[in-house]
Amino acid sequence: MTETPAAVRRTQTDSSQWEESIGFARAVEAGDLVLVSGTLPLAGGVVSAEGSPYEQTLLAFRNALAALEPFGLGAENVVRTRMYLSHVRDVEDVGRAHRELFREIRPATTMVVVAGFTDSRVLVEVELEAYRSADRSAERGASPENLRGDTA
Repeated sequence: MTETPAAVRRTQTDSSQWEESIGFARAVEAGDLVLVSGTLPLAGGVVSAEGSPYEQTLLAFRNALAALEPFGLGAENVVRTRMYLSHVRDVEDVGRAHRELFREIRPATTMVVVAGFTDSRVLVEVELEAYRSADRSAERGASPENLRGDTA
């Protein structure tokens, strides 16, 4: 994690091939917000769950949620999610995966169909925003099970 002298902005990086070439961080903390960049359904750096928008959504969100961990945050801190789909036919499967992970949390959410992704095997990419609040820090236990995985 990189920390500025004033500790106002911290970044979290991972081993994504795109971070250096594009110039971005996996997650950025600015004050009480942590923003997680677009995250793909990767396992071990490889696109996983090919052909399954449901499984890809679960994996992508688990990867995005794992990026919150270095900041001491989890699913219960998520206030906004975004899902980018390559096919409108996948709306129900992607929505079902989102509901399983965030049913109790109910973040503000956007789902958009896009022209495609940098890898044609990818069916969904996700982003999330989390908020650190003293009031919510005690609300542990809302995190989905097994929140591990690689990020894009």
